[in-house]
Amino acid sequence: MAAQVKENPILYIVIPCYNEEAVIEETVRRLTEKIDGMIEQKQVASNSRFLLVNDGSKDRTWEIICRLCEENPYVSGISLAHNRGHQNALLAGLMTARKYADIVISMDADLQDDIHAVDRFVDEYKKGADIVYGVRSSRKKDSFFKKYTALAFYRLMAAMGVETVYNHADYRLMTKRALDELAKFKEVNLFLRGIIPMIGFQTATVEYVREERFAGESKYPLGKMISFAIEGITSCSVKPLRLITVCGMIISLLSFIYLIYVIVGGLAGQTVAGWATLAVLICFFGGAQILCIGVVGEYIGKIYNETKARPRYIIEEARLK
Repeated sequence: MAAQVKENPILYIVIPCYNEEAVIEETVRRLTEKIDGMIEQKQVASNSRFLLVNDGSKDRTWEIICRLCEENPYVSGISLAHNRGHQNALLAGLMTARKYADIVISMDADLQDDIHAVDRFVDEYKKGADIVYGVRSSRKKDSFFKKYTALAFYRLMAAMGVETVYNHADYRLMTKRALDELAKFKEVNLFLRGIIPMIGFQTATVEYVREERFAGESKYPLGKMISFAIEGITSCSVKPLRLITVCGMIISLLSFIYLIYVIVGGLAGQTVAGWATLAVLICFFGGAQILCIGVVGEYIGKIYNETKARPRYIIEEARLK
């Protein structure tokens, strides 16, 4: 069943912010122009808002957000008690916005996401979509390294059985109905790009050109990108554990075949050479065992975190309208 569409929906735009003092004012200025135009054209309601989520920033980000809340009628803000990471900050904003909005769009603060695509997001909602994914039309502006690591990321996710939308980050629209269903997912280890496709409902995609960062530094260096990929795989798939089982079975079979070869050779009076090979194999399988234990440990660690059921975020201060 399609979403219950409103001709003049209340739109909230949720923007996680971590050390974004260099860009946040420009982001709000551009979004204000965009929302003014959409309200004038009766695409969205006049009580639409931007919800800026301060994720424990160490710079003046929250101070600027508080000032913008006083100066700009569209701006609301919440501040988390300490840094909880992009996914938790985004979830905090989504769960807060769903109490007030008919539709919620999430985007980053760095102005890489094309704000002019917002109109098309709303158009797709009015056609009946509960979830609209913003998808990059190309990666021509990316470096060679970033382009092919991103491609490897999506292929790896698919191989591990994690359902994601290719070239989609966290620029998306969700209806209140979709957000209510998202609220039922209680896991502490969040990978929203893998969780949201599990919700179902009618979906659509909007292509856009991703720009260069307006100011400041990227919050996703290589180390964090690798950690993010591991988080995504282990949060949404158990295939690595199954691969360990399959590898164990294959190695056991090969070992049994080699054992037969050694026994037959011994009975035939032949000396089986290969001490160097044996040493290499011992080192190889020793390393493989440690790797397998590490993978199992990663899952056990996640189970440990889930069973404690600690809050995913704590809102220290809120400036809502």
